[in-house]
Amino acid sequence: MKNRFKHAEKFLLLIIIVFIGISACKTKSRKLTPKEHEAFKENLVKANRGLVDLDQDKIKTFAKRRNWEMQVSETGMWYQILESESGKKAQAGLVAHLKYKVSLLDGTMCYTSDSLGNMVFKIGQGGVESGLEEAILMMKIGDKGRFIMPPHLAHGLLGDENKIPSRTIIVYQTELLNLTKY
Repeated sequence: MKNRFKHAEKFLLLIIIVFIGISACKTKSRKLTPKEHEAFKENLVKANRGLVDLDQDKIKTFAKRRNWEMQVSETGMWYQILESESGKKAQAGLVAHLKYKVSLLDGTMCYTSDSLGNMVFKIGQGGVESGLEEAILMMKIGDKGRFIMPPHLAHGLLGDENKIPSRTIIVYQTELLNLTKY
């Protein structure tokens, strides 16, 4: 199953690269007509949807194997609030303080607050994965959660150029320690 996903994903990426390359060669000698431009955009959207579907299948299989009862957000992030407290709810503009662990689906640990210190960021200002922003907004002070982020909500096509490879699904384990104004 794992190999099927890898081969399908590589095949889709190859098709995208070839298509972009052919289109780029054609566009050097002339501009695309509006109809050609629209067809090009539609093909990219189809390829992207195919990759998103593959990612969702991988996540579903991963969560099912672990018997994790997760929900899926509108953006495609899988989430589970493991412990819910009655603290203040996170909102944009507040500064989030959290403990975290980030790993790959194969279990490789990438980053932890144990080794790097707690994460602190202003919600809604970027600087962290868009999936993490979305995740924190689901939490209250004291909550613990598990979040599986597909590449488009994590580090995208390039990865983080350090421990997270390109087009990688990541798993965040978080605990929202505090919310402050600064």
